[in-house]
Amino acid sequence: MTIDDQFNVPAGPYLLSHSVGCLPKGAESSLASGYVEPWANNGGDAWPTWLDTVEGFCTALGELMGSRGQDICPQTSVSAAFTAYLTSLPERGRSKIVMHENAFPTMGFVVKGLKKMGLELVLIEGDADDPGLWQRHLDQTVQTCLITHVHSNTGVVSPVKEIADLCQKHDVFSAVDVAQSIGIKPVEPNAWGVDALFGSCVKWLCGGPGAGYMWVRPGHAELLEATAIGWFSHENPFEFDIRHFRAASGARKFWGGTPSVAPYALANGSLKALSKIGFSHIREHNLRLKTVALSGFETAGLTMRPAGQSGGTLCLNLTASQADGMASKLTDENCRFDRRGNSLRLSFHIYNTQAEAKLVNNILGSVL
Repeated sequence: MTIDDQFNVPAGPYLLSHSVGCLPKGAESSLASGYVEPWANNGGDAWPTWLDTVEGFCTALGELMGSRGQDICPQTSVSAAFTAYLTSLPERGRSKIVMHENAFPTMGFVVKGLKKMGLELVLIEGDADDPGLWQRHLDQTVQTCLITHVHSNTGVVSPVKEIADLCQKHDVFSAVDVAQSIGIKPVEPNAWGVDALFGSCVKWLCGGPGAGYMWVRPGHAELLEATAIGWFSHENPFEFDIRHFRAASGARKFWGGTPSVAPYALANGSLKALSKIGFSHIREHNLRLKTVALSGFETAGLTMRPAGQSGGTLCLNLTASQADGMASKLTDENCRFDRRGNSLRLSFHIYNTQAEAKLVNNILGSVL
C-alpha cells in the first residue's frame, strides 16, 4: 500500500500539517471498532470496550514518548490540561508563571484566567533557544515555567532539558507544551526531566481535535491536588459512593467526569498508521523536503536550522511584498498553507512529495 492509499489528502499541495494533519484512512475503521460498533451492539455495556480504547491510546502514546501509559491522562485540550495542572499545585508563596512570548496564546490566556488565584503571567522576550535567557527569569517567585518545545510561528526549538535543569535548581515546576512537536520531533519527558507535559493529536499525529492529554512525572503527581475532579478521578470510578472519594494515583486523578471516547478511538488509528510508517522515517522525509524547498537561497538568509534545532514547519520570514507575492502564487497553485504577518508557514508530512517541495522552491525563487 502506497502512502497515497493511506491518507485522505485534500486536492492541491497540502502544507498545513502544523495546523491539522490529514486523516489516515485506517482511522475511520478504528473509530468504528473502538467506539461506534460497541455502542451499536451493546448500548450501555459498551463501557469495558470503550475504556480499553482509551487505555490503548494512552499505551500507544506512552510508547511514542518512552513513558508508561498509566502516567498519561486524557484531556479535552492543551488548555484544559494546563488549567488542571496549575490549579493543582501546592501553595508555596510563588505567583509567577513564566513562558516565552512566542508560546501559543492559549497558554497565556489560561494564566490570565486564573488571576483570582493570584497568578501572574511573565513573558520572556528574546531568543527562545537561549538557556541563559530563561535562567534570568527563574527565581524564588516563580511557581511554574511553561516551555514550548517547538514554537508554532517561528519553528524555534526550546532546549527543554537545559531549561528543566535550570528549573530544578531554582525549585521551579517545569511543564512543556508538545502540541507542535509530537509526531515530527522526539518527545522524551523522562529524559528531559520535566514535571508535566501537555499535548494534542490534531497536528503532526493526524488524530483530529479532542484527543488531548497530559503526562505527569511519577512522584510529582503525589504533590498535586486535582480540583476539577469527577467520578473518573476516583481510584475506582464504579464504586458509586458519594461519601467516599479516593483520588486515583498518578496522572489519572485529573481525568474528571464521564470521559470522551470517540476522539481517542480515531486517534488510535492515526497512531497505528504513523507508527507503522515509522516516526523516524517521517522526520527524515520532512527534513529532505525542507532542504529541497530552501535549496539555493542561502545568500538570501533563508538557511535551515540544524535538524535538532528546528521544528517540522518552514516559517518563511519575508518582506510584506515578498509574502504577498508568494501567498498569491501558492494560492494559484491550490496550495494549502497559512500566514502569520509576513511569515508564511509551510509543513511537509509523509504524504507530501518532492515535486511539491520543488514547487515551493520555484515559487520562493520567483519572489526573492
